[in-house]
Amino acid sequence: MSLSMFEASIPVMTRALINLAGILDKAEAHATANKIDPTIFIQARLYPNMYPLVRQIQIATDVAKGGAARLAGQTPPSYEDAETSFAELQARLAKTLAFLNTFTPEQINGSEAKTITLTVGKRDMIFQGQPYLLDFVLPNIYFHSSTAYAILRHWGVDLGKADCLGSY
Repeated sequence: MSLSMFEASIPVMTRALINLAGILDKAEAHATANKIDPTIFIQARLYPNMYPLVRQIQIATDVAKGGAARLAGQTPPSYEDAETSFAELQARLAKTLAFLNTFTPEQINGSEAKTITLTVGKRDMIFQGQPYLLDFVLPNIYFHSSTAYAILRHWGVDLGKADCLGSY
């Protein structure tokens, strides 16, 4: 049995974003319990030249919504990138999850060889659908989700591997 593009994309992205929402829940609870200003976590970064937590969430959601839309031949929705609180980050995750939930297998399947052009900065990156999903979209979602996890773990939030990967 082969794995369809839909099965390799929408459920995988959905799971990663649900897990990311759970990580943020734990971070907010930790901040509240320890009387830490949530802005400290939201603006925290692992190293001065790395993006802060807020940007990690923004990029993970941008890649997910963009990946799904492009595979389906749609233009991705645009978000403002103006989140400053855990509630706003959770709303962004929820909005992205709701968007992912609109896709059907018929919209995504068959996109393996579809040409996808992604403009990053001033550079155009050209992919075929399957390499776009497997070599760009999913690794980027995992990278930014894992970095968000690492930022919060570094700041003392009680997280473990299962928080990042989810339960089985």
